[in-house]
Amino acid sequence: MTLRTRAARFGGMPVLVIGDLMVDRFIRGAVHRLSPEAPVPVVDVQEEKAMPGGAGNVAANIAALGGRPLLVSVVGEDPEGDSLLAALRGQNVDVEGVVSDAHRPTIVKTRVVAGHQQVVRFDRESRSPLATSVLAQLMEKVRDKLSQARAVILSDYGKGVIGARLVQAVLALAHRQKKLVTVDPKVEHFLRYRRVDCITPNLKEAAEGLRALPPKTDEEVDGLGRRILRRLRCHAALITRGDRGMSLYREGRPPLHIPSQAREVFDVTGAGDTVIATLCLGLAAGAGLEDAARIANAAAGVVVGKLGTATVSPAELRAALSTGRK
Repeated sequence: MTLRTRAARFGGMPVLVIGDLMVDRFIRGAVHRLSPEAPVPVVDVQEEKAMPGGAGNVAANIAALGGRPLLVSVVGEDPEGDSLLAALRGQNVDVEGVVSDAHRPTIVKTRVVAGHQQVVRFDRESRSPLATSVLAQLMEKVRDKLSQARAVILSDYGKGVIGARLVQAVLALAHRQKKLVTVDPKVEHFLRYRRVDCITPNLKEAAEGLRALPPKTDEEVDGLGRRILRRLRCHAALITRGDRGMSLYREGRPPLHIPSQAREVFDVTGAGDTVIATLCLGLAAGAGLEDAARIANAAAGVVVGKLGTATVSPAELRAALSTGRK
C-alpha cells in the first residue's frame, strides 16, 4: 500500500488528544527604526492573528487531515477561552471534553514578528498543578472520550494539564482498552511515559530528558534513541532533528533515518504538533511505524514552509508524498 493510500484512510479516524490548550497570538509588522526611548526596534503593526496552539493545534491538524479529534483539556473562564473554543469548533474539533477553570487563565502566547524574525514573545499562563476537583473532571472526560477513540495523543507543554496522576491513569485505561498511545513530551516529565507506543521528542528534548550531553554525530543520536527505548520500555521513539529530518528507533530493528522534505523553512512554530498528529493518525489508520513516520515527515516539511501555527491539508500532504517514497 502506498503512503498516499495510507494517508487517504485518515478520514473520520477518531483520536483522543489530551494536553495543554493555549492561544497562539501573532503580531506581525515591519521595523524601520529604533525607539528613542530604549535600544529596541519599533514594530509597525500590519496584522494580528490568533489561533489554537498546543494541544489545540494538534487537534486542528488532525481535523485538517480529515480525522476526528476528541480534545480533553482546560481553559479559563475568560474571553480568550471562549474565543479559543469557538475557533476549535469552527475547525471541526470536538471540545466537549474541555473543562473551564475559574481559577486559572486561558494560556496565551503572544509573538511579535518583524518580517520573518521573532522579536519578542510574552506569555500569560499558570503552570501550577490542577486543582483536585478540576483533575477529577478531566478524568471523567477522558473515560467518556477514550471509548470512542482509536488512539491517544498526550500533548505535554508543561503547563499543568499533564501531571503524574493523569499520566498514570490515562496509560492504565488506554492499555486496558488496547488503545495506541503516542506522546509529544516535555523534558521535566520525560521519564513518566513508560510503555507508550511512540514518543516524539526533538533532539534537545531527547538529550535533556535523559540528562545526556547533546549528541554530535549520527552514532551518538542512535545511542540516545536506544537509551530511550530501554529507559521508557516504549515500542518506538521518533526523534525529530530539524533540517536533518527524523530518526526512528524500534526494539530489535536498525535505526531508520528519514531526510527532511522541507524545501524552505519559514517558521517551525507548531511543527511538533503536526508530526505527532500525523504520526498518530497513520498508526490509528493501520500504518506501520515506518510508513507513519514517513507520512509525518512529509507533513512537517509542508508546515514549516508556512508562517505561524499552521496545519496541513490532505491535498498538500498528497503532493508532498508524491515527491517522496510512494
